[in-house]
Amino acid sequence: MYNDGQSTLHDQQYKESTNTPHMINTCRQTAAWLTAITLLVSCSQAPKAPSAAAIAALELRQGKLITCGPEQAALGKLSFKATVSDQQAPLFATGVKLLHSFEYEEAEKVFAALIDAEPSCYMAYWGVAMSNFHPLWAPPLPGELKKGAAAIAIARGLKAPTPREGAYLEAIAAFYDDYQQTEHRTRTARFELAMDKIQAAFPEDIEAKVLYALALDAAADPADRTYAKQKKAGVILNLLYAQYPQHPGVVHYLIHTYDVPGMAQHALVAARNYATIAASSAHALHMPSHIFTRLGMWNDCVQSNLQSVESARCYAEQAGIKGHWDEEMHGIDYLIYAYLQQGDNKAAKRQLAYLATIKEVHPANFKVAYAFAAIPARYVLENKDWAAAAILEPPTANFAWADYPWPNATVHFARALGAAHTGQLKQAEAELMILKRLHDTLSAQKDKYKAGQVAVQWYIARSWWLKGRQLNDSAIQAMQTAANMEDATEKHPVTPAEVSPAREQLGDLLLALHQPAAALTAYETSLRRNPNRFNSLYGAATAARLQGDNRLAQQYYQQLLLLNKQQPAQRPELVEASRYVQPALALRHH
Repeated sequence: MYNDGQSTLHDQQYKESTNTPHMINTCRQTAAWLTAITLLVSCSQAPKAPSAAAIAALELRQGKLITCGPEQAALGKLSFKATVSDQQAPLFATGVKLLHSFEYEEAEKVFAALIDAEPSCYMAYWGVAMSNFHPLWAPPLPGELKKGAAAIAIARGLKAPTPREGAYLEAIAAFYDDYQQTEHRTRTARFELAMDKIQAAFPEDIEAKVLYALALDAAADPADRTYAKQKKAGVILNLLYAQYPQHPGVVHYLIHTYDVPGMAQHALVAARNYATIAASSAHALHMPSHIFTRLGMWNDCVQSNLQSVESARCYAEQAGIKGHWDEEMHGIDYLIYAYLQQGDNKAAKRQLAYLATIKEVHPANFKVAYAFAAIPARYVLENKDWAAAAILEPPTANFAWADYPWPNATVHFARALGAAHTGQLKQAEAELMILKRLHDTLSAQKDKYKAGQVAVQWYIARSWWLKGRQLNDSAIQAMQTAANMEDATEKHPVTPAEVSPAREQLGDLLLALHQPAAALTAYETSLRRNPNRFNSLYGAATAARLQGDNRLAQQYYQQLLLLNKQQPAQRPELVEASRYVQPALALRHH
């Protein structure tokens, strides 16, 4: 029997499941919407149970449910009709809530406990497969794919208790089937199509709509700047949010849906709500910062990630993780980015020093590798510390950099820029060759998106190398290519923003080539994609000042000072802004 050590949580969930109109229905309660079913048995009454050996071979995560945050765990509220016994209904509810907040390890433990209690529980195997999918993160690792496929195979050996539950299992099976031969994006599209059919066949099923919206976001093409799938998901989720504002999936997926330029404001209310309704999830505490980052709300972003990182550390301690949990690294990346946009180098440097002490993170995955590469690269590039960038070394941790070409490329990108800016053109050329090799590796892996991101880095670095060789026209052309490529694709959810945006780099290049008018246009375009970026604001102010537009220069300098209130100012750009603005204010007052 499952025991998470939190009877108050189970008691509360049981009351929700039995006393609210949007409850998790037990076996007796499912017959109302499927009158054609003449025989409906509970999982515990299934005629044939899987073998103990088959279940053991899944190697499911086991143990006490771990949550950090409020004393009485908060994971939101939802309704999911499933053939689950009365006794286990609250447990199933908990598993689904955890799935919606991407607490995949804990979700798997919950479904494993349900399988222990009721080995023939069909939807528990669906839950295991969903726990290893993580559709908006990196593709599942080989072991996760194997586990998900094995769970589906066991469930297929059982009789689906209802056509709807059978459809749910086959929807996630559409992702796992033939995973050895079929690429990830194709299988993700199959999941989207299957969830579309379920939500159409069962129009009263709230969870089908929620999961269909998730599937749309997962299948969205990063190169589609019309955001067609995200907009479709948004329509679904906004209608649901009006009725179910405490549903963790509705709120969470609204944030992901609108985590794109020009649309983030549509998720601001949901973002502020999510951390409240699912305060026991470190990921839920972090997710609002996706919207805060998009809108340039740096104080909010800092507070969101301070809470998330603290919760992640709590989780690692409670789970007995040797070292650190991957969610902590993700939060630190967003946190240091926000500090740098505030011009708070002291706070950013504290996080950088802390990262240097971290040698082991679990699970060691793409999200961790990206944070390890991006955090030190951001610090040197945002501060234009070219000498430090030229000798940047990737932190040492419990994973091989060769397994993660894009994060690996980010380190070499920083080194290439540092070398080019300090006149070390041979080193810059060597770094360009490494970037080209990493790009080719990703292309061979058919990872078009990541290969494209490395290509952007190569063009940026090559541009500065060309400038160092005084091939200025070619340098501008290469940088323009990088900017256009970046404009045509969307950022990965793992990152708060590009390590050094190409359009901003174009502005820097044009300023260095004494073209302030063109530079101003580049900076202003950059700010539309990334509002309130420190270096884009400073660049725009500088470009305006150099072309004699003192009013516009003062406007950008003032905006920079309003966002960065560190006293005394820690960055020379803030000192310059203050010196420029104060005389103008004094004259105006006089």
